[in-house]
Amino acid sequence: MIRRLFAPTIDVHAHCDLPCGVYDPNQARYEAESIKAIIGKVAENDDPDFRTRAIMIKEQRAQLVKEHLWVLWTDYFKPPHFEKYPQLHQLFNEATKLAGGTANKATFDAAKADELIAKIDEIAEIFHETKKA
Repeated sequence: MIRRLFAPTIDVHAHCDLPCGVYDPNQARYEAESIKAIIGKVAENDDPDFRTRAIMIKEQRAQLVKEHLWVLWTDYFKPPHFEKYPQLHQLFNEATKLAGGTANKATFDAAKADELIAKIDEIAEIFHETKKA
């Protein structure tokens, strides 16, 4: 036992905290699509109780989008990725701001939801390129 305690260690390096396959931008995209669907349903329904519930759900989904993006931004992508894809920080910043904007109680703008989905798709494209390397 004492030998194991003082045995030499081996340094191991990985590009992510956990084995690959844990991170996926599709999680954020799925929630963003939910936001867009909620916006569509609210446009078709004038019931104030329904609208209140829809607002709450839309805000929850928007928070999940931001959380999924933040995990990718802070845990998956590393300095070499940001060097190779210098637009990545800006994409994440814009996407999380769009997610926050779609959570606004007064915002039922499907075009903003589409912009959010497009930003997530750009991030996903880079994500998948990094997985090939």
